[in-house]
Amino acid sequence: MTSSRKSGWFDEGAGYLVRPYAITGGRTEHSGSDFALITQVAARPSARLDQRREQPELTAILELCRGRPQAIVEIAARLDLPASVVKVLCGDLLDKNMISIRAPDRESGAPSVELLERVIDGIRRL
Repeated sequence: MTSSRKSGWFDEGAGYLVRPYAITGGRTEHSGSDFALITQVAARPSARLDQRREQPELTAILELCRGRPQAIVEIAARLDLPASVVKVLCGDLLDKNMISIRAPDRESGAPSVELLERVIDGIRRL
């Protein structure tokens, strides 16, 4: 049983008692950051939330990311939440300076223009 299921928001028979859009306040994305599914999230050592005031999902995300950085997709799977919800919640934690993120390199897998031109030239010669 995951930590999100230990909370009062999950019933074994009925499932989630609160819909994902209610968890995020109706938001579908975070305005400040664009999280990829493989963005790494790490809890800051000093990050502490008042569990009586904050959403249990925020606390669960912090706990998951304390030992080692976790990808957005890993957090979503472990908490059994949609990745879009996790992205919004991680954005909220980032705004509160509770987490640090490491976005994937966008251009690291892209071939160079020179390589593409050589491939096109080679195809034309065929």
